[in-house]
Amino acid sequence: MRILGRVGKVIAIIFLLIWTVVPIIFMVTASLKIAGDIFILPPPGDWTGILKLLFFFKPSFVQYHHIFFEGAFITYLKHSILATISSVLISVPLGLLAAYALSRAPIPGKQHLTFWVISTRMAPPVAVIIPLYVLWQKLAILNTFTGLVLAYTTFNLPFAIWLLKGFMDSVPYELEEAARVDGRGRFRTFTDIIIPNIAPGLASTVILCSLMSWNDYIFALILGGRGYKTLPVGITELESAAVVLWGQIMAGGVILIIPMIILGLLVRKYMVQGLTMGALK
Repeated sequence: MRILGRVGKVIAIIFLLIWTVVPIIFMVTASLKIAGDIFILPPPGDWTGILKLLFFFKPSFVQYHHIFFEGAFITYLKHSILATISSVLISVPLGLLAAYALSRAPIPGKQHLTFWVISTRMAPPVAVIIPLYVLWQKLAILNTFTGLVLAYTTFNLPFAIWLLKGFMDSVPYELEEAARVDGRGRFRTFTDIIIPNIAPGLASTVILCSLMSWNDYIFALILGGRGYKTLPVGITELESAAVVLWGQIMAGGVILIIPMIILGLLVRKYMVQGLTMGALK
């Protein structure tokens, strides 16, 4: 039974890898082919032909040339980068301060307050897009950079507060007391004791907030509109009723996932530590 269990686990892992990795491989290889070669299929039953089509071909960067030099793709990419970075730079510092207050300050009923903070993030974006659209229109920030960043911050900030509070709760309060005895003030205690001890959790929060902003589509489509299109919205414009530019769509998809993969690889150690902080508490 143990052997069967191990074999089953190996099969499940292999199936999961195939399920997740093969579409990415197809997207990368398709972005390196000319339009006519993307959907060429081998004869029925020729499994080696599938591998040849996936891995053995003459690469071409014509699709990347199209999206970078024949359209507004670079502008969309710049919009995505600026909106994501701006939202994270606002959400994470504010979330740090709010989480510290909820974790350490003697606030009456703060457990209910914490629940209401995260409850604002429970609703899907499509449920609040109409009220936000009307509000943004009244504030004259519709189709602007400010409006898009504010929309991302509206959803990122409650998540950052809730996540960082959990990390701060796992830091022993005795460490702060010892720092206060040594003469550190409240702010120095926060910067010298709390932040270094929750650094893995902080990295996880930055990654997750970046992912939510970078991959957003509906806020950028409705609130950003024509004035401030981001990369996910720009990629959808490569499809129309007359033609679907599959090669350019695949190239845009590759560009879309590369920054998050690089960011994840750079902080993967801290992200794993952060996601497991407090698990044994």
